[in-house]
Amino acid sequence: MNDTTMDLTSGIAAFEAKDFSKAQQLLSPLADSGNAEAQYRLAIIFQNGLSAAENKEKGLEWMQLAADQDHALAQHGMGFAYLHGEGVAVNEQTALKWLILAANQGLAGSQMTLGMMYEQGTGVEKDSAEAKKWYQMAEADE
Repeated sequence: MNDTTMDLTSGIAAFEAKDFSKAQQLLSPLADSGNAEAQYRLAIIFQNGLSAAENKEKGLEWMQLAADQDHALAQHGMGFAYLHGEGVAVNEQTALKWLILAANQGLAGSQMTLGMMYEQGTGVEKDSAEAKKWYQMAEADE
């Protein structure tokens, strides 16, 4: 196991143990070097103020970097942010783009959200068949 893998494993362990200061310390250099998982975890820490003051803007920056690297949970996070205006202006089309990317990676939460969007006509034309398709995918992937 190399140092990067060990630091990532230790950073995730600290995150899971809710030692967010230690997690931030271990994950920051990895995130700076482009590690998508470290970027995603830092996004959560910053967005929720888990190791210091909440910084939604910095959290969104890290989330975007991870999402751009096809990190499914980060893509879901970007979709959620744009759907609900969390740190950005509401933009249902941008939310749709991110949620589809995450859903196509098998993320059931994104699939459910897309089902609801099509069922309710949020950012898309109401389409019960499309809603049903996404709901069924979510059930299959859970």
